[in-house]
Amino acid sequence: MRKVVVMGGGTGTFTILTGLKKYPVALTALVAMADDGGSTGVLRDELGVLPPGDVRQCLVALSRESKLMRELMNYRFEKGSLKGHNFGNLFLSALEKFTGSFDKAIEKASEILRTEGKVIPSTLDKVVLIAELATGRKIISESRIYEANLKKLKRIYLKPKSKANPKALRALKEADVIVMAPGHFYASIIPNLLVQGIPQSICKSRAKKIFICNLMTKYGQTDTFSVYDFVDQTKKFLGCDFDYVIYNNRQPSAWLLKRYAREKEHLVSTVLKKQKNVYKEKFIGGNLLNQKIAATKYPDLLKRNLIRHNPETTARLIMKLLKK
Repeated sequence: MRKVVVMGGGTGTFTILTGLKKYPVALTALVAMADDGGSTGVLRDELGVLPPGDVRQCLVALSRESKLMRELMNYRFEKGSLKGHNFGNLFLSALEKFTGSFDKAIEKASEILRTEGKVIPSTLDKVVLIAELATGRKIISESRIYEANLKKLKRIYLKPKSKANPKALRALKEADVIVMAPGHFYASIIPNLLVQGIPQSICKSRAKKIFICNLMTKYGQTDTFSVYDFVDQTKKFLGCDFDYVIYNNRQPSAWLLKRYAREKEHLVSTVLKKQKNVYKEKFIGGNLLNQKIAATKYPDLLKRNLIRHNPETTARLIMKLLKK
């Protein structure tokens, strides 16, 4: 069975895993550990645990358990002292305390949820994501970086310097395909590449390396990015080329684009700004848009969730490349 490693964090990774788990492949989700917002941030501060949020999403994406169990893992308390907390986050944090290890907690949660694959933290070190601007100002924490204006970004790094989880390095070494999932560029995509040993292992791997480009820009961070800019900027952290780049070449509906435009965010451009022969990657465009609008009974559906990748279409493209 071919081994596929999907890297990232948040909704993008969830989407890719949801599509790929329907195929006969051995899936591994490699998850960034810089998350410190919302329920996850409170649990990190109060219990000293590693961030459970993105890990929970991957476990749910890979779960073969009932719909009820999957929804329970995503349930968010709306009242009382637990208001804002997610049941799955509390569950994983309790398992970490009970087993004495976040690694073991994930293993036990995987057994309970009967996952179609593995979920592995990129590092087991407790890290904080820091962005330093050209002005000398430092933006500390992933949640603040998520919303910050980074147009004058000088560097971004993890503190303390973190070592890669040995399981993560093993998964990358054994992979047949490594997929960089879409997501917030500086908060989800890049943090994995800041872990010592991860970029080097990706570049040394014989696996096919696939980059899935974001659908929309983010104001103050990637607002001028084209597909090619996303690739260029990612490779600065990675240190080597991808084999394939998958990108969307279809327009969402006008009313959706208007909602994003209010926040000065736009569809990622496919206009090539350089000579095509500069790139070793093969660029593959397609209609990757999910026509379904995500629905939730909780008051946390932000406009960024409205335009998403179609998990089936995107997975189908990945599988075609896997067979080449």
